[in-house]
Amino acid sequence: MRLLPTRSCEPGMRLGKCIYSEEGVILLNEGVELTGGLIGRLERLGIDYLYIADKATEDLKIEEPLADETRIRALTEIRTHFRSFMENESRSKFSKNHVLGRSFGNVMKMIIDDLNEKQGTAIMLLNMNVLNNYLYQHSLNVCIYATMLGMVSGYTKDELMALGLGALLHDIGKTKINLDIIKKPGPLTAEEFEEVKKHTEIGFRLLKDEPNMPLLSAHCAFQHHERENGSGYPRGITGKDIHEYAKWIAVADSYDAMTTHRPHRLAMLPHQAMEVLFAGVGTLYDQRKVAMFRDNVAIYPLGLTVTLSTGEQGVVVNINPAVPQRPVVRVLIDAYGQMLGQPYEIDLAEKLTVFINHADNISQARQA
Repeated sequence: MRLLPTRSCEPGMRLGKCIYSEEGVILLNEGVELTGGLIGRLERLGIDYLYIADKATEDLKIEEPLADETRIRALTEIRTHFRSFMENESRSKFSKNHVLGRSFGNVMKMIIDDLNEKQGTAIMLLNMNVLNNYLYQHSLNVCIYATMLGMVSGYTKDELMALGLGALLHDIGKTKINLDIIKKPGPLTAEEFEEVKKHTEIGFRLLKDEPNMPLLSAHCAFQHHERENGSGYPRGITGKDIHEYAKWIAVADSYDAMTTHRPHRLAMLPHQAMEVLFAGVGTLYDQRKVAMFRDNVAIYPLGLTVTLSTGEQGVVVNINPAVPQRPVVRVLIDAYGQMLGQPYEIDLAEKLTVFINHADNISQARQA
């Protein structure tokens, strides 16, 4: 199968993977033929990318970092509790029954177990094939990234639990911010931005006293918008005073936000977002953490269509664990724009003179 931006899909193409609702219910089955109306609807619903069935890449298998059961359970817990918080008018109490630590602790155990089985595999997360509220999916994505990075760093199980919970709930304070501001399609006014900034303090204040919730998890909510040079918020502290967990979450939070479609802007491709992160190294983000993030995230996801520096066009079919930024590309179209009868593969980790020029602008061939 091939991974294409929804906006690049054409009527007649067929889905390579099912599309799920946020409750985990199948909305569109694998193999469904796309129409112009269906493509437009999926775009409006926030589905940025689709897996499309394709004979030239039918052997390509896409493995998700989490089992379906874990992903659905996590999103259900996030949705249930976050909605409850939104409906509760009080800013001083989120959880009347103090169930956050227990509920999300159980979810984190499932996430840690799933990620343990995928250690050594570059993580690939895009807003694909799931209809979801941005806040819910973003919370889960940041948790997956941060927990994976904690594993690579050799954190203990207790440390992973504290980091993972902090990542999963880093934006919980947004449930107490005016929803019209959170969902505003255009730039925020200075007053609106000041209101949004309050979510860090709200999150900290309401997580710190929650039973079974590590205090460091509350500090993740408090500090994840602090920056190395002191330009962040809420306190404007500098790198030496920002907790390591919050630094991991800052990188994952920024990257996932950039690679997700929002009402006011289109999603960046992973390699573009990575360039932005590196541009902020030393001023906004910790250099070592950005480098480690790059080395463990598939910035060119499997199935992504790319154009090489040679002019050839193809699809990413394998990720090199040691250098995920240099994947294996199956060439489908030659440098003269001709579709190849016999595709061939180039391992960019070995062919160092060849690099990826562009992503997602492969010529569209009619899908069988």
